[in-house]
Amino acid sequence: MSGIVELRVPAAPEYLQMVRAVVGATASTGSNLRTERVSDLRLAVSEAATNAMEAHGQSGVEDRVIVRCDLSASQIEVEVADCGPGFDPNSLSPLPDVDSPDRLRYESGLGVSLMHHLTDETIVESHGSGTAVRLIVHYGE
Repeated sequence: MSGIVELRVPAAPEYLQMVRAVVGATASTGSNLRTERVSDLRLAVSEAATNAMEAHGQSGVEDRVIVRCDLSASQIEVEVADCGPGFDPNSLSPLPDVDSPDRLRYESGLGVSLMHHLTDETIVESHGSGTAVRLIVHYGE
């Protein structure tokens, strides 16, 4: 099955549950993704959407955050796009491995690292007029 589902949500945390629900339902539609992989994708998208909403809030942007799910024959790709000030993804400090006890010392700033860990591919494109995070999960893996 293939198709595109797109949401445009206000940059408010009250909408995160809806984003997670739609992504979960879309990922489960016509795919053979295991329940654990759908849960991983939902969490990764939640992190990306939270970052996008925070970017809008910090910069006073009133545009909506766009969440676009693209189902193809071999994968699902979810893009979360914002109109915030952007950031340099290469400037992020290296973090301990996800399963390292040292990771417990960090209370925030783990989202991008977590997205990389939970998906098959995470692509972050950022510039002065916003950030787009593409999260890709391949079927059958």
